[in-house]
Amino acid sequence: MYNINDTVLYGANGICKISDICEKDFSGTVKKYYLLRPLANEGMTIFVPVENKTLTQRMRRILSTEEIYDLIGMITDEPVEWIVDDTERKEHYRAILSSGDRRELLKMIRELYLHKQEQQSKGRKNHISDEQFLKEAEKLLYSEFSLVLNIKPNEVPSFIAKRICANAKI
Repeated sequence: MYNINDTVLYGANGICKISDICEKDFSGTVKKYYLLRPLANEGMTIFVPVENKTLTQRMRRILSTEEIYDLIGMITDEPVEWIVDDTERKEHYRAILSSGDRRELLKMIRELYLHKQEQQSKGRKNHISDEQFLKEAEKLLYSEFSLVLNIKPNEVPSFIAKRICANAKI
């Protein structure tokens, strides 16, 4: 159970503040709802039924600094698995974005970034869809890292790179 003023990650909506927990009648039945306000769009309100496990499971608490360090350390040793089939890759990345799984988001960013570098070395560009997936994943993950680490979102990539280098030296 979450409380008013808790900050959570909610699926593809990113970081949200729980502004209220109240009862509403949307479909002829009064239910209790979390009222979420995305930090990136405070004019938006998301109503999440407290008793709806499918939707409340999409609400995740914000990581701690230590958990961010551990997350970066975990993916450092994992092999990069590029999905060659465009359709399969798009479906896989959509599922990751929808889930909000930080580990998978970080792996996805790494895969797309490394593929982008490989393409550039060959004088090619990434698919537009791959670039869009990269931007969405970065937006979701970097906003949380930025908030927790108290750094600007554009400083997150260099922070991650430094942590990866530090982990590689251990």
